[in-house]
Formats: sequence, C-alpha cells, structure tokens
Amino acid sequence: MNRIQLLAAEIFGYSYANYKDHLGIGNVRFDEMMPRQAEALDKAETENWAAEEISRTLDISLDQVPGLRASYQRARSVVDAPNPAESFRTAVRQCVDLALDEGLSDEESREKLVKQICYRASDLGFLLKSRGESLNKYSRHLRKDADCDYYDGYFEEEDD
Repeated sequence: MNRIQLLAAEIFGYSYANYKDHLGIGNVRFDEMMPRQAEALDKAETENWAAEEISRTLDISLDQVPGLRASYQRARSVVDAPNPAESFRTAVRQCVDLALDEGLSDEESREKLVKQICYRASDLGFLLKSRGESLNKYSRHLRKDADCDYYDGYFEEEDD
C-alpha cells in the first residue's frame, strides 16, 4: 500500500490488512473515494486550506471539517512516523488517549482498548512484512525510555 492508502485506512478506521483486502476487487470506495479524500486532506494541510475549501472539495458540511481534519492529523502522525516502531507507539498512544477520554472504568471499555491495541499490533506486523523487516530490528525503539540517561544516541544503531 502507498502512503495515501495508509492515510485513508487510518482516517477512516480500517486496519491496513483489511484495507488492502478491499483493494483491486472493484470496490470504488477503497480504490478511489477514500484515497481521493485522503489526498485532498493531505493537500489541504500542506497548502493550509480554509475550512470552506475543504468542505467544498470533499462535499461535506462545514461542521464535519474539524473532525475530519483532526482524523487526518492523527493519521499523518502514525503514517509519517520515522519507522514502524514509532508508528506503532504513536497509534497505541492515540488508542490509550481516546480510551481515557471516553472513560476507562469498566471491563467493556478495557476490552475495547485491548482490541484496539491488538489492531495496532496487526498494523505493525503489516508494515514490517511489507518492508521485509522483522520486529527484532525495532526492539530498541519499542523499549525506549526518554527519561533514562542513555537515551541520547542510543537508538542510532538498530538491532540485527
């Protein structure tokens, strides 16, 4: 999948594998509509479009623009992360933040969070497989701790 397709999957809440399964089978929504919207949002962000222009271009109400912009920004932070491990960390952080905002107070809400983290693990696996890389390559990135004294420069060499 290309960057725009990954953005579309993120923006519209699909796992990468599920999105890929819908590509190339004649599904106009996945092959054309969602990527076109993701590309327009990407361009809108780069060119700093006004909400009215986004509304007009995407044929959505002005009230929908802030939510879609926020979805795009979250998606971009995941898709444009420097490596798959950082993408995963960002995505999991977003899941946890949302769960906390919604109230993580009962078994159902905890299970919902666990399910989302599992989806994010699946996306990490998808990214690694598409790059021909193993999880071990990013072991240090996944274990990093910004508060420890050896953090600076520690991650420049990747695990073999």
